[in-house]
Amino acid sequence: MNPGICALSAVPVRAEPSDKAELVTELLFGECYLILLTQGSWVQVQLAADQYIGWIDLKQHMPVSPEYYTAWCAQDHPRALDVVQAVSDAKTKIPLTLGCRLPFFDGMNLRLGERQFFFNGTATNPTAAPDPARQANLLRKTALMYLKAPYVWGGKSIFGLDCSGLVQQLYGLVGIQLPRDARQQIDHGRPVHFVAQARPGDLAFFDNAEGRIVHVGMVLEDTQIMHAHGEVRIDTLDHNGIYNREWQRYTHKLRLIKRLLPE
Repeated sequence: MNPGICALSAVPVRAEPSDKAELVTELLFGECYLILLTQGSWVQVQLAADQYIGWIDLKQHMPVSPEYYTAWCAQDHPRALDVVQAVSDAKTKIPLTLGCRLPFFDGMNLRLGERQFFFNGTATNPTAAPDPARQANLLRKTALMYLKAPYVWGGKSIFGLDCSGLVQQLYGLVGIQLPRDARQQIDHGRPVHFVAQARPGDLAFFDNAEGRIVHVGMVLEDTQIMHAHGEVRIDTLDHNGIYNREWQRYTHKLRLIKRLLPE
């Protein structure tokens, strides 16, 4: 086992070992991974949280011990709730953003491999007893913080993310780990049969002409939906799909609504 951890605010994970290759996802600060293969100055990694596989630049790899990796995987970790913050020690200050993990955070310090860093921002508390009302409230609150974030294929930070990256980050903040892609996320939760029965926090999935799931968004109050389409935006949702009032047309065709939060 050859594990590592992301020690930067965000590290691009690419489809091939090249800076020109497609961005398939990102590692955010505090996320662990395993190295599967080394090719020149690139390493193929598998993310610990969602098993996603891609390539990162070897210069952006920070090794950790197998014992640290095992302990990291055995628990959920607090996540930063500030849009922008930093962790620091006597020598280094590392910027991080909303949703970044804070490994082994005790309310003041976190542990990144063998090094300890100080964090003075706000964070989630994954050790608190599950509370559906609290989860729903945090989902709504943090969702609004992502408004106007630009769409970036493969991104999952507040400075650029795609539709499934947005949903994965939002649910991660309330302690629910989802897969990376919309076509995988649709396998989770319980079906909601009518749009009128949808609740804030439900996920709406959309397909293309071939029936493939190509888009996902989170239902809000008053039959609205938040999704990443050009930017993170709020549009109207009905039984046909997403209606963009600015363009005066439907942009996505509804396939299914799923409920993930407990009743």
